Amino acid sequence: MELRDYIRILRTGWVLVVVMALVGVAAAAVFSILSKPEYKASAQVFVSTQSGGTVSDLVQGSTFTQQRVKTYAGLVTTPIVLLPVISNLHLSETSDELAKSVSATAPLDTTLIEISATSPDPVKAADIANGISESLTNVVQTIESTGTQSAQVKLTRVEQAEVPSSPVTPNVPINVALGLFVGLALGIGAAVLRYTLDNRVRSDKDVEAISPAPILGGIAFDAKAPKRPLIVQDDPRSPRAEAFRALRTNLQFVDAGGDGARSFVITSAMESEGKSSTASNLAIALDNAGHKVIVVDADLRRPKLATYMGLEGAVGLTDLLIGRAEMDDAVQQWGRGNLHVLPAGSVPPNPSELLGSAKMHALVERLENEFDYVLFDAPPLLPVTDAAVLSKAAGGAILVVAAGRTHRSQLTGAVTTLENVGVRLFGFVLTMLPVQGPHSYGYGAYGYGPVYAQDDVTIGKNSRRMTHRRVRGVIG
Repeated sequence: MELRDYIRILRTGWVLVVVMALVGVAAAAVFSILSKPEYKASAQVFVSTQSGGTVSDLVQGSTFTQQRVKTYAGLVTTPIVLLPVISNLHLSETSDELAKSVSATAPLDTTLIEISATSPDPVKAADIANGISESLTNVVQTIESTGTQSAQVKLTRVEQAEVPSSPVTPNVPINVALGLFVGLALGIGAAVLRYTLDNRVRSDKDVEAISPAPILGGIAFDAKAPKRPLIVQDDPRSPRAEAFRALRTNLQFVDAGGDGARSFVITSAMESEGKSSTASNLAIALDNAGHKVIVVDADLRRPKLATYMGLEGAVGLTDLLIGRAEMDDAVQQWGRGNLHVLPAGSVPPNPSELLGSAKMHALVERLENEFDYVLFDAPPLLPVTDAAVLSKAAGGAILVVAAGRTHRSQLTGAVTTLENVGVRLFGFVLTMLPVQGPHSYGYGAYGYGPVYAQDDVTIGKNSRRMTHRRVRGVIG
C-alpha cells in the first residue's frame, strides 16, 4: 500500500482510532486510580579496602573493591541479610517476600552500592532501606573476617534513606501517555485490519485492480432516490444530475467496435446496485443533448423501467419477440424529445432463450439502425445469464457497481462472465458513492467543481404519481 492508502484508511477509520485512544486513556486512568501507591526509599553504601601506600597496592585494592561490589550487591536479597532486618523491624513478610520489594545496584566503575526498598508505607520503605544497609555492613564484616585476621573490606553508609514524600507508582502522567499510545496503536491496527479484510468495492482503485476498463462515471448516494428516480428530469441542476450528464459525455467518446453501433447493455453483478436508475437517467441525459434514444427494459424477470418512467408496461419486449405485437404498438415516446421507451411487457418463462434468439438479434440490429443510442436495462450477471446473452447481440456492456455494497469477488465474477462469452466491457459506473469521507463523491477523481444550486422541476402529475406509488427500496 502507498502512503495515500494509509491516509485513506485513517480518514475512513478515524472514529475507531479515536475511540480506541480514549479507551486506552480511560483504562490507564482507571488503573492509576485503583492501583495502590508504592513509595521508594534508597540508601547508599560505600565499599573500601585497606591497602598499602604504594601505587601498586592502591591499584590492586581498587580493582579488588570493584570486583567485591558486585558480589555484595547480590547479597542484599539473600536471607542472611534480610532476616536480621525482618527481626529488628518486626516485619510480617518472609525473606522471599521482602526480597521482591528490595533491589541493589552498583554503578559501573564505582565502589558504591545503592539499596532501594518499596512499600505502601513511606516510613516503612525508609526503615527497610536503612536496615538492609546496616545488615549488609555487618554481614560483609563477618564473612570477610578469617580467624584472628580482620576484614580487609569495609562498608560505610554514606547516604541514609529519607522518608519519600510522593509515590513512585502509579505514575499517572506516564500511565495516561502509555494508554494513549497503546490505544492509538490498537486503533490504527484495527483500522488497517478492517481495511484489509473488507472485500467491498469502495473506490475506483478497487475497480482498477480488477479490470483495466475505464471508469465512465460516479453517481453519489441519494437517500431520496426511491422518491425521485429520474433525477435528471426532477432536479436537473443537482450534483447527481450533473453526474449523469458527465456519464453521457464520457459515453459519447466510447468506440462501440468501429461499426458505428451505439447499443449498450447496462447491467451489474448483483441486484439493487442502481442499474435501472442509471439506464433511465442516462437515456434522459442523452435525449436532452439532442440524440435519438431508445431505452429497452430487457429485465424480463423483474422489470422496473416502466415504473421509473411512469409508463404503461403491459405490452413490451416479450410481446415483440413472440410476435404478439408490432414495434409501433410496444415502443412509447417519453417526454417532448426523441426519447423512446420499450417496456419489458409480460414476464415469460424463458427469458434467457428469448434474449438469445434470432429475433432478438434482429431487433437489436433494427434499433441500432433507427436510433443514435440503444440502452438495454438488463438483469444482474451473477444470478442469471440474461445480460451476458444479450451483450453478445448488442455492442457490449456497461457494469454498474454500487460502492460499499458490491464485493470485489462479485465484481470479479461479473467481469469474468463477460470475458468468457467474449463480450466487450466498455467501462464501469460507480453508484451510491458516499457524500462524505475519503471515498465520497467529489473527493479526488469524482469532483467537478462547485455544487450547483438545486431547483425543483415539476414533472407530469400522472408520471410522478405512478413512480411514487410503485417504487420501493433501493433503486436498481
